[in-house]
Amino acid sequence: MSATTAASPLSPPRTDQRTQRLLQAPVVPLLLRMAWPNVLIMLAQAATGLIETWWVSRLGTAALAGMALTFPAVMLMTMISGGAMGGGISSAVARALGAGRRDQADALVLHAVFINLVLGLAISALFLLFGENLYRAMGGEGEELRAAMIYSDTVFSGVVFIWLMNGLASVIRGTGNMAYPATVICVGVVFLVPLSPLLIFGWGPIPAMGIAGGGVALLLFFVGGTIAMAWYILSGRNVARFRWVRLRWAPLSAILRIGAVSAITSVLTNITIGGATGLVAAAGGVGAIAGFGTGARLEYLLVPLSFGIGAPLVALVGTNIGAGQRDRALRIALTGGAMAFLITEGLGLCAAIWPELWLRLFSDEPEMLAAGSQYLRVVGPAYGFFGLGLTLYFASQGAGRLFWPLTAGFLRLAIALGGGWAAIRLTGSLTALYATLAAALVVYGLAIAVAVRSGAWFR
Repeated sequence: MSATTAASPLSPPRTDQRTQRLLQAPVVPLLLRMAWPNVLIMLAQAATGLIETWWVSRLGTAALAGMALTFPAVMLMTMISGGAMGGGISSAVARALGAGRRDQADALVLHAVFINLVLGLAISALFLLFGENLYRAMGGEGEELRAAMIYSDTVFSGVVFIWLMNGLASVIRGTGNMAYPATVICVGVVFLVPLSPLLIFGWGPIPAMGIAGGGVALLLFFVGGTIAMAWYILSGRNVARFRWVRLRWAPLSAILRIGAVSAITSVLTNITIGGATGLVAAAGGVGAIAGFGTGARLEYLLVPLSFGIGAPLVALVGTNIGAGQRDRALRIALTGGAMAFLITEGLGLCAAIWPELWLRLFSDEPEMLAAGSQYLRVVGPAYGFFGLGLTLYFASQGAGRLFWPLTAGFLRLAIALGGGWAAIRLTGSLTALYATLAAALVVYGLAIAVAVRSGAWFR
């Protein structure tokens, strides 16, 4: 009897109670229980950018346009550190725990910190040196370019803390613990709500810092989050514990093999938005850029929503595949994808029907409202396919199979920017540009869903 139990795929050696639950609990209740705190954390983290945008919009249209120029770059850091490299970290930790290799899971903690520290410092130097060239290429000039540079230099001077916080949170999520990172982020947002306007507009002895104040507030948020995540792991409360070990290629490769490919997908997403911003700039003015950028922020909100469901999928799929339970891993992925489609499609339809409910949160400028409403009415109904594809991309991280998500990302880029350029050249119409962006989202979601459903992970 004991030999049979030890050999069972449902009882791999050295698994803790949390890991056993990932392998055995009913799928839908388990996924819902893991997803809701993670959706909360991602919404709270997205709220940090929205809070800043709302306050910065009070500085004028030029400041709002400057934020629109920098937002793809800042989101890229969040997506790569939290979703791409973070997914590689969570996937490696989950597969190690699923296979009962606790020592390997412990070793991954130090290797995750090392990778994120190096990448964070490198990205900081890159944007501090060449950020202005990037924003000029996206169509920035005059006052909006100056605002973009002030905000960008502030944030990227301390961007390493974004990488460290998200890397440590990914270690915790890889064990199946979504609640602690959610708590830390939500508490941080509570402090950020009054901190942003305090630093932007000043009060009493605190001087008004303008748009730079929003960047300082954001950095303080990530510094606090880094300290809280590090304390939890160092205290021994996490299943995967920090240990001083010699840096080796095998643990680094376990993270980078997934994280590096995932980073390409994140870069493609942001190149698509950044390139579309440039096309809008070519066809319109400052108001059009501000309107598109504000509307596209709602599309970026789909990323944390999808990640809220996708991060549990990384842990669930990785743990089950590590334990040899392929059918259960696939069922979990498709269930999560369907949930994400319903949520993001509902949000997209609401945005298409009532676009100004979102846009007027940031500005009442007529040209901005017209451009933003035009974008949301055309692209909003395709949001569900973006949520579907993005969630299954996270599930594919857990499986360690990213060919189709990467291929779908390139397809989206080609359709959105190639088709968008042709649409502007032939018609000069923003509506035609937005139609190609919507078509690109549909192709992206369907390509990944069909591939996963057909068993591409296991071929």
